[in-house]
Amino acid sequence: QVQLLESGGGLVQAGGSLRPSCAASGRNFSRYAMGWFRQAPGKEREFVAAVSWSGGSTYYGDSVKGRFTISRDNAKITVYLQMNTLKPEDTAVYYCAAGEGIATITIAKAHEYNYWGQGTQVTVSS
Repeated sequence: QVQLLESGGGLVQAGGSLRPSCAASGRNFSRYAMGWFRQAPGKEREFVAAVSWSGGSTYYGDSVKGRFTISRDNAKITVYLQMNTLKPEDTAVYYCAAGEGIATITIAKAHEYNYWGQGTQVTVSS
């Protein structure tokens, strides 16, 4: 069992940066791939980024490539999402998720993840 708690969202102007984090508790955190997803009002949940259990591989959605960076610190059992050059269309609730044994080909699929946090709101003003 893994519990996830996101923090670090907020309100920022377009072009600014935020660094949400996801603190995990429970056992065997280092065994889990970790992902960030987001959901804007009236839209489906969208894959943002993921990192493998070791941190050696990272994956990004097309809309955030080159602007966002995902990282993890297994010693601190925390995952980070560095978001730069934010745009108004990045406005959404951002969710952290954990999954075990996820294949690379399905890393962007929400249903592959077993555990989810409550989300943190990110609002980008124009």
